[in-house]
Amino acid sequence: MTVDLSRIRSIQDVDAENKRVLLRADLNVPQQDGVVTDATRIERLVPTLELLREKGAKIVLISHFGRPKGERVAEFSLKPVAEALRTILSDAKIDFVQDCVGKVAHDAIGAMQPGEIVLLENLRYHPGEEANDEAFADELATLGDLYVNDAFSAAHRAHASTAAITQRLPSYAGLLMLEEIRALQKALEDPQRPVMAVVGGSKVSTKIAVLDNLAEKADIIVVGGGMANTFLFAEGVDVGKSLCEEDATGLVKKIEGHANQSDCEIVLPTDAVTAKELKSGVKTEQHSISDIPADSMILDVGPDTVADLKRRLAEVKTLLWNGPLGAFEFEPFEEGTFEVAREAARLTKEGKLVSVGGGGDTVAALKNAGVVDDFTYVSTAGGAFLEWLEGKQLPGIAALAAETDET
Repeated sequence: MTVDLSRIRSIQDVDAENKRVLLRADLNVPQQDGVVTDATRIERLVPTLELLREKGAKIVLISHFGRPKGERVAEFSLKPVAEALRTILSDAKIDFVQDCVGKVAHDAIGAMQPGEIVLLENLRYHPGEEANDEAFADELATLGDLYVNDAFSAAHRAHASTAAITQRLPSYAGLLMLEEIRALQKALEDPQRPVMAVVGGSKVSTKIAVLDNLAEKADIIVVGGGMANTFLFAEGVDVGKSLCEEDATGLVKKIEGHANQSDCEIVLPTDAVTAKELKSGVKTEQHSISDIPADSMILDVGPDTVADLKRRLAEVKTLLWNGPLGAFEFEPFEEGTFEVAREAARLTKEGKLVSVGGGGDTVAALKNAGVVDDFTYVSTAGGAFLEWLEGKQLPGIAALAAETDET
Protein backbone atom coordinates (compact mmCIF):
# COMPACT_ATOMS: atom_id res chain seq x y z
CA MET A 1 0.00 0.00 0.00
CA THR A 2 1.49 3.32 -1.10
CA VAL A 3 0.54 6.30 1.02
CA ASP A 4 1.33 9.89 0.10
CA LEU A 5 2.68 11.04 3.45
CA SER A 6 2.47 14.65 2.31
CA ARG A 7 -1.33 14.26 2.51
CA ILE A 8 -1.18 13.24 6.17
CA ARG A 9 -0.77 16.04 8.66
CA SER A 10 1.63 15.44 11.52
CA ILE A 11 0.89 16.11 15.16
CA GLN A 12 4.22 17.94 15.24
CA ASP A 13 2.71 20.76 13.18
CA VAL A 14 -0.47 21.30 15.21
CA ASP A 15 -1.22 24.17 17.59
CA ALA A 16 -2.77 22.29 20.51
CA GLU A 17 -2.52 24.98 23.20
CA ASN A 18 -5.53 24.66 25.52
CA LYS A 19 -7.34 22.50 22.94
CA ARG A 20 -9.15 19.22 23.54
CA VAL A 21 -7.27 16.60 21.52
CA LEU A 22 -9.18 13.40 20.85
CA LEU A 23 -6.34 10.86 20.70
CA ARG A 24 -7.16 7.43 19.22
CA ALA A 25 -4.74 4.88 20.64
CA ASP A 26 -4.59 1.09 20.62
CA LEU A 27 -4.71 0.15 24.30
CA ASN A 28 -5.90 -3.39 23.55
CA VAL A 29 -3.20 -4.81 25.83
CA PRO A 30 -2.92 -8.18 27.62
CA GLN A 31 -4.52 -8.24 31.07
CA GLN A 32 -4.86 -10.85 33.78
CA ASP A 33 -7.05 -10.47 36.86
CA GLY A 34 -7.52 -6.76 36.14
CA VAL A 35 -3.80 -6.02 35.76
CA VAL A 36 -1.95 -5.15 32.53
CA THR A 37 0.67 -7.85 31.87
CA ASP A 38 2.35 -6.33 28.80
CA ALA A 39 2.50 -2.53 28.56
CA THR A 40 4.38 -2.35 25.25
CA ARG A 41 1.57 -0.60 23.37
CA ILE A 42 1.09 1.87 26.22
CA GLU A 43 4.82 2.63 26.30
CA ARG A 44 4.88 3.25 22.54
CA LEU A 45 2.16 5.86 22.96
CA VAL A 46 4.22 7.89 25.43
CA PRO A 47 6.12 10.07 22.88
CA THR A 48 2.82 11.32 21.43
CA LEU A 49 1.36 11.91 24.90
CA GLU A 50 4.46 13.82 26.00
CA LEU A 51 4.48 15.98 22.88
CA LEU A 52 0.81 16.88 23.33
CA ARG A 53 1.41 17.69 27.00
CA GLU A 54 4.32 19.95 26.02
CA LYS A 55 2.00 21.68 23.56
CA GLY A 56 -0.50 22.39 26.36
CA ALA A 57 -3.24 20.08 25.07
CA LYS A 58 -6.07 18.54 27.06
CA ILE A 59 -5.69 14.91 26.02
CA VAL A 60 -8.85 12.83 25.63
CA LEU A 61 -7.66 9.26 25.15
CA ILE A 62 -9.94 6.76 23.37
CA SER A 63 -9.42 3.09 22.52
CA HIS A 64 -11.11 -0.27 22.07
CA PHE A 65 -10.40 -3.34 24.17
CA GLY A 66 -11.40 -6.88 23.28
CA ARG A 67 -14.72 -7.78 21.68
CA PRO A 68 -17.60 -6.84 24.01
CA LYS A 69 -19.90 -6.73 20.94
CA GLY A 70 -21.58 -3.44 21.72
CA GLU A 71 -22.37 -4.25 25.35
CA ARG A 72 -20.91 -3.14 28.68
CA VAL A 73 -18.86 -6.15 29.81
CA ALA A 74 -16.77 -5.66 32.97
CA GLU A 75 -13.85 -7.82 31.83
CA PHE A 76 -13.33 -5.51 28.83
CA SER A 77 -13.00 -2.31 30.84
CA LEU A 78 -10.06 -0.01 30.16
CA LYS A 79 -9.78 0.93 33.84
CA PRO A 80 -6.68 -1.27 34.41
CA VAL A 81 -5.00 0.57 31.53
CA ALA A 82 -5.45 3.85 33.41
CA GLU A 83 -3.56 2.33 36.35
CA ALA A 84 -0.73 1.17 34.07
CA LEU A 85 -0.62 4.58 32.40
CA ARG A 86 -0.30 6.32 35.76
CA THR A 87 2.72 4.12 36.56
CA ILE A 88 4.39 4.92 33.24
CA LEU A 89 3.55 8.67 33.30
CA SER A 90 3.87 9.24 37.04
CA ASP A 91 4.05 13.03 36.72
CA ALA A 92 0.79 13.34 34.77
CA LYS A 93 -2.75 13.78 36.07
CA ILE A 94 -4.72 10.90 34.54
CA ASP A 95 -8.42 10.34 35.15
CA PHE A 96 -10.56 7.43 34.03
CA VAL A 97 -14.15 7.99 32.87
CA GLN A 98 -16.73 5.19 32.81
CA ASP A 99 -18.12 6.00 29.37
CA CYS A 100 -16.75 7.36 26.10
CA VAL A 101 -19.72 9.58 25.22
CA GLY A 102 -22.52 11.40 27.05
CA LYS A 103 -22.67 13.68 30.08
CA VAL A 104 -20.09 11.85 32.20
CA ALA A 105 -17.50 12.21 29.44
CA HIS A 106 -18.35 15.87 28.75
CA ASP A 107 -18.23 16.78 32.44
CA ALA A 108 -14.81 15.17 32.94
CA ILE A 109 -13.37 16.83 29.83
CA GLY A 110 -14.87 20.19 30.79
CA ALA A 111 -12.96 20.13 34.07
CA MET A 112 -9.58 19.41 32.45
CA GLN A 113 -6.52 21.66 32.59
CA PRO A 114 -3.80 21.78 29.87
CA GLY A 115 -1.41 18.82 30.11
CA GLU A 116 -3.95 16.55 31.80
CA ILE A 117 -5.14 13.22 30.40
CA VAL A 118 -8.59 11.65 30.53
CA LEU A 119 -8.96 8.00 29.46
CA LEU A 120 -12.48 7.20 28.32
CA GLU A 121 -14.09 3.77 28.62
CA ASN A 122 -14.00 1.13 25.87
CA LEU A 123 -15.34 2.43 22.54
CA ARG A 124 -16.71 -1.02 21.70
CA TYR A 125 -19.23 -0.85 24.54
CA HIS A 126 -21.23 1.02 21.89
CA PRO A 127 -22.32 -0.84 18.71
CA GLY A 128 -21.87 2.38 16.72
CA GLU A 129 -18.08 2.08 16.98
CA GLU A 130 -17.59 -1.06 14.91
CA ALA A 131 -20.48 -0.08 12.62
CA ASN A 132 -18.64 3.16 11.68
CA ASP A 133 -21.91 4.82 12.62
CA GLU A 134 -22.30 8.46 11.65
CA ALA A 135 -24.29 9.38 14.76
CA PHE A 136 -21.73 7.78 17.08
CA ALA A 137 -18.93 9.61 15.26
CA ASP A 138 -20.89 12.84 15.76
CA GLU A 139 -21.01 12.16 19.50
CA LEU A 140 -17.27 11.47 19.66
CA ALA A 141 -16.51 14.62 17.70
CA THR A 142 -18.21 16.79 20.33
CA LEU A 143 -15.50 15.72 22.80
CA GLY A 144 -12.56 17.29 20.96
CA ASP A 145 -11.31 20.25 18.98
CA LEU A 146 -8.72 18.15 17.11
CA TYR A 147 -8.37 14.45 16.28
CA VAL A 148 -5.10 12.49 16.34
CA ASN A 149 -4.82 8.86 15.26
CA ASP A 150 -1.85 7.04 16.81
CA ALA A 151 -3.28 3.53 16.43
CA PHE A 152 -1.72 1.97 13.33
CA SER A 153 -2.65 -1.45 14.70
CA ALA A 154 -6.34 -0.52 14.43
CA ALA A 155 -5.99 1.20 11.04
CA HIS A 156 -7.26 -1.83 9.11
CA ARG A 157 -10.73 -1.31 10.60
CA ALA A 158 -13.19 1.27 9.23
CA HIS A 159 -14.70 2.14 12.61
CA ALA A 160 -16.24 5.36 13.88
CA SER A 161 -13.11 6.30 15.84
CA THR A 162 -10.71 5.62 12.95
CA ALA A 163 -12.66 6.55 9.81
CA ALA A 164 -15.88 8.58 10.20
CA ILE A 165 -14.37 10.84 12.87
CA THR A 166 -11.84 12.28 10.39
CA GLN A 167 -14.69 13.94 8.48
CA ARG A 168 -15.72 15.85 11.58
CA LEU A 169 -12.53 17.22 13.15
CA PRO A 170 -9.17 18.54 11.90
CA SER A 171 -7.23 15.27 11.77
CA TYR A 172 -3.57 14.40 12.31
CA ALA A 173 -1.29 11.38 12.63
CA GLY A 174 0.51 10.72 15.89
CA LEU A 175 4.23 10.01 16.17
CA LEU A 176 3.79 6.23 16.38
CA MET A 177 1.46 6.16 13.38
CA LEU A 178 3.98 8.08 11.27
CA GLU A 179 6.85 5.91 12.50
CA GLU A 180 4.98 2.73 11.52
CA ILE A 181 4.08 4.03 8.06
CA ARG A 182 7.60 5.22 7.32
CA ALA A 183 9.18 1.97 8.51
CA LEU A 184 6.88 -0.20 6.42
CA GLN A 185 7.18 1.98 3.34
CA LYS A 186 10.96 1.93 3.63
CA ALA A 187 10.96 -1.87 3.79
CA LEU A 188 8.23 -2.65 1.26
CA GLU A 189 7.67 0.26 -1.12
CA ASP A 190 11.13 1.82 -1.46
CA PRO A 191 13.60 -0.71 -0.05
CA GLN A 192 17.32 -1.14 -0.34
CA ARG A 193 17.82 -4.27 -2.40
CA PRO A 194 18.12 -7.22 -2.32
CA VAL A 195 15.03 -7.74 -0.13
CA MET A 196 14.47 -10.94 1.85
CA ALA A 197 11.10 -11.76 3.42
CA VAL A 198 10.70 -14.40 6.11
CA VAL A 199 7.12 -15.64 6.20
CA GLY A 200 6.15 -18.26 8.77
CA GLY A 201 2.98 -19.56 10.32
CA SER A 202 0.95 -22.70 10.40
CA LYS A 203 -1.13 -22.47 7.22
CA VAL A 204 -0.49 -21.31 3.66
CA SER A 205 -4.21 -20.57 3.31
CA THR A 206 -3.96 -17.71 5.85
CA LYS A 207 -0.98 -16.09 4.11
CA ILE A 208 -1.88 -16.41 0.41
CA ALA A 209 -2.31 -12.67 -0.12
CA VAL A 210 0.89 -11.89 1.80
CA LEU A 211 2.95 -14.37 -0.22
CA ASP A 212 1.38 -13.22 -3.48
CA ASN A 213 2.14 -9.54 -2.80
CA LEU A 214 5.66 -10.25 -1.53
CA ALA A 215 6.39 -12.27 -4.65
CA GLU A 216 6.31 -8.94 -6.51
CA LYS A 217 8.12 -6.93 -3.82
CA ALA A 218 10.87 -9.22 -2.51
CA ASP A 219 13.86 -10.88 -4.14
CA ILE A 220 13.80 -13.85 -1.75
CA ILE A 221 10.94 -15.35 0.28
CA VAL A 222 11.91 -17.73 3.06
CA VAL A 223 8.94 -19.94 3.94
CA GLY A 224 8.98 -21.31 7.49
CA GLY A 225 6.82 -22.97 10.10
CA GLY A 226 3.99 -25.31 9.17
CA MET A 227 3.63 -23.46 5.86
CA ALA A 228 6.99 -24.81 4.72
CA ASN A 229 5.70 -28.37 5.19
CA THR A 230 2.88 -27.68 2.73
CA PHE A 231 5.34 -26.28 0.18
CA LEU A 232 7.55 -29.36 0.64
CA PHE A 233 4.56 -31.70 0.31
CA ALA A 234 3.62 -29.97 -2.94
CA GLU A 235 7.10 -30.83 -4.22
CA GLY A 236 6.57 -34.50 -3.40
CA VAL A 237 8.42 -34.59 -0.08
CA ASP A 238 7.13 -36.99 2.59
CA VAL A 239 6.72 -34.78 5.67
CA GLY A 240 5.67 -37.60 8.01
CA LYS A 241 3.17 -36.54 10.69
CA SER A 242 4.01 -32.84 10.26
CA LEU A 243 1.33 -30.17 10.14
CA CYS A 244 0.48 -29.91 6.45
CA GLU A 245 -2.38 -28.64 4.27
CA GLU A 246 -2.48 -31.44 1.73
CA ASP A 247 -5.34 -29.79 -0.15
CA ALA A 248 -3.35 -26.55 -0.63
CA THR A 249 -1.02 -27.91 -3.32
CA GLY A 250 -2.76 -25.82 -5.96
CA LEU A 251 -2.24 -22.65 -3.91
CA VAL A 252 1.44 -23.44 -3.52
CA LYS A 253 1.89 -23.97 -7.25
CA LYS A 254 0.10 -20.68 -7.97
CA ILE A 255 2.35 -18.77 -5.53
CA GLU A 256 5.47 -20.46 -6.93
CA GLY A 257 4.41 -19.55 -10.47
CA HIS A 258 3.83 -15.93 -9.48
CA ALA A 259 7.22 -15.78 -7.76
CA ASN A 260 8.94 -17.30 -10.79
CA GLN A 261 7.38 -14.67 -13.07
CA SER A 262 8.60 -11.93 -10.72
CA ASP A 263 12.10 -13.44 -10.48
CA CYS A 264 11.60 -13.99 -6.75
CA GLU A 265 13.32 -17.01 -5.21
CA ILE A 266 11.36 -19.13 -2.72
CA VAL A 267 13.61 -20.76 -0.11
CA LEU A 268 12.51 -23.85 1.81
CA PRO A 269 14.25 -25.79 4.61
CA THR A 270 16.84 -28.37 3.58
CA ASP A 271 16.97 -30.05 6.99
CA ALA A 272 14.82 -30.13 10.10
CA VAL A 273 14.61 -30.82 13.81
CA THR A 274 11.95 -33.48 14.34
CA ALA A 275 10.14 -35.16 17.21
CA LYS A 276 7.32 -37.67 17.65
CA GLU A 277 5.25 -35.23 19.70
CA LEU A 278 5.03 -31.48 20.24
CA LYS A 279 5.94 -30.62 23.81
CA SER A 280 8.83 -29.03 25.67
CA GLY A 281 11.80 -31.23 26.52
CA VAL A 282 10.85 -34.03 24.13
CA LYS A 283 13.57 -36.14 22.48
CA THR A 284 14.56 -34.65 19.11
CA GLU A 285 16.39 -35.76 15.99
CA GLN A 286 17.88 -33.98 12.99
CA HIS A 287 17.08 -35.13 9.49
CA SER A 288 17.49 -34.08 5.90
CA ILE A 289 14.19 -32.90 4.42
CA SER A 290 14.31 -35.88 2.06
CA ASP A 291 14.53 -38.30 5.00
CA ILE A 292 11.80 -37.36 7.50
CA PRO A 293 10.65 -40.40 9.54
CA ALA A 294 7.04 -41.40 8.90
CA ASP A 295 6.21 -41.23 12.63
CA SER A 296 7.80 -37.80 13.27
CA MET A 297 6.93 -34.12 12.87
CA ILE A 298 9.04 -31.28 11.49
CA LEU A 299 9.11 -28.75 14.34
CA ASP A 300 12.08 -26.49 13.56
CA VAL A 301 14.58 -25.78 10.82
CA GLY A 302 17.86 -27.67 11.08
CA PRO A 303 21.45 -26.38 11.35
CA ASP A 304 22.13 -26.52 7.60
CA THR A 305 19.06 -24.38 6.91
CA VAL A 306 20.07 -21.93 9.64
CA ALA A 307 23.58 -21.64 8.15
CA ASP A 308 22.10 -21.03 4.69
CA LEU A 309 19.74 -18.31 5.97
CA LYS A 310 22.57 -16.58 7.84
CA ARG A 311 24.64 -16.61 4.65
CA ARG A 312 21.73 -15.11 2.73
CA LEU A 313 21.20 -12.41 5.36
CA ALA A 314 24.77 -11.24 4.77
CA GLU A 315 23.94 -10.73 1.09
CA VAL A 316 20.67 -8.76 1.40
CA LYS A 317 20.02 -5.16 2.45
CA THR A 318 16.41 -5.34 3.69
CA LEU A 319 14.62 -7.96 5.79
CA LEU A 320 10.84 -8.24 6.33
CA TRP A 321 9.84 -10.80 8.97
CA ASN A 322 6.37 -12.15 9.70
CA GLY A 323 6.07 -15.49 11.43
CA PRO A 324 8.48 -17.92 13.16
CA LEU A 325 10.53 -20.65 11.46
CA GLY A 326 9.46 -23.33 13.93
CA ALA A 327 7.33 -24.10 16.98
CA PHE A 328 9.25 -21.55 19.05
CA GLU A 329 6.84 -21.71 21.99
CA PHE A 330 8.24 -25.16 22.86
CA GLU A 331 11.85 -25.76 23.89
CA PRO A 332 14.02 -26.65 21.99
CA PHE A 333 12.12 -25.78 18.79
CA GLU A 334 12.88 -22.06 19.19
CA GLU A 335 16.54 -22.36 18.28
CA GLY A 336 16.23 -21.94 14.50
CA THR A 337 14.09 -18.81 14.78
CA PHE A 338 16.26 -17.34 17.55
CA GLU A 339 19.59 -17.96 15.81
CA VAL A 340 18.46 -16.37 12.52
CA ALA A 341 16.88 -13.46 14.40
CA ARG A 342 20.08 -12.82 16.35
CA GLU A 343 22.09 -12.77 13.14
CA ALA A 344 19.64 -10.27 11.61
CA ALA A 345 19.96 -8.14 14.75
CA ARG A 346 23.76 -8.25 14.59
CA LEU A 347 23.80 -7.14 10.96
CA THR A 348 21.29 -4.39 11.75
CA LYS A 349 23.41 -3.04 14.60
CA GLU A 350 26.41 -2.99 12.25
CA GLY A 351 24.41 -0.88 9.79
CA LYS A 352 24.40 -3.59 7.12
CA LEU A 353 20.70 -4.45 7.19
CA VAL A 354 17.32 -2.73 7.47
CA SER A 355 15.15 -5.16 9.46
CA VAL A 356 11.41 -4.80 9.99
CA GLY A 357 9.31 -7.37 11.83
CA GLY A 358 5.68 -7.53 12.85
CA GLY A 359 2.77 -9.72 13.89
CA GLY A 360 1.97 -11.19 17.29
CA ASP A 361 4.03 -14.40 17.05
CA THR A 362 6.92 -12.54 15.47
CA VAL A 363 7.07 -9.94 18.23
CA ALA A 364 6.93 -12.68 20.87
CA ALA A 365 9.71 -14.64 19.16
CA LEU A 366 11.95 -11.58 18.78
CA LYS A 367 11.36 -10.66 22.42
CA ASN A 368 12.23 -14.16 23.58
CA ALA A 369 15.34 -14.08 21.41
CA GLY A 370 16.34 -10.82 23.12
CA VAL A 371 16.56 -8.83 19.88
CA VAL A 372 13.31 -6.85 19.67
CA ASP A 373 15.19 -3.60 20.37
CA ASP A 374 17.93 -4.38 17.85
CA PHE A 375 15.76 -4.60 14.73
CA THR A 376 15.31 -1.40 12.73
CA TYR A 377 11.61 -1.50 13.54
CA VAL A 378 9.22 -4.00 15.14
CA SER A 379 5.52 -3.37 14.67
CA THR A 380 3.11 -4.31 17.44
CA ALA A 381 0.28 -4.35 14.90
CA GLY A 382 -1.21 -7.72 14.01
CA GLY A 383 -3.96 -7.55 11.41
CA ALA A 384 -2.93 -4.12 10.14
CA PHE A 385 0.66 -5.30 9.58
CA LEU A 386 -0.56 -8.35 7.68
CA GLU A 387 -2.93 -6.33 5.51
CA TRP A 388 -0.13 -3.89 4.71
CA LEU A 389 2.02 -6.86 3.61
CA GLU A 390 -0.92 -7.98 1.48
CA GLY A 391 -0.87 -4.62 -0.27
CA LYS A 392 -4.33 -3.60 0.97
CA GLN A 393 -5.45 -0.05 1.64
CA LEU A 394 -5.96 0.51 5.36
CA PRO A 395 -9.13 2.55 6.05
CA GLY A 396 -7.67 4.39 9.06
CA ILE A 397 -4.71 5.62 7.03
CA ALA A 398 -6.74 6.36 3.93
CA ALA A 399 -9.05 8.50 6.09
CA LEU A 400 -6.11 10.58 7.34
CA ALA A 401 -4.77 11.00 3.81
CA ALA A 402 -8.16 11.83 2.26
CA GLU A 403 -8.91 15.33 1.20
CA THR A 404 -11.55 16.94 3.38
CA ASP A 405 -13.05 20.38 3.47
CA GLU A 406 -11.53 22.46 6.25
CA THR A 407 -10.79 19.45 8.47
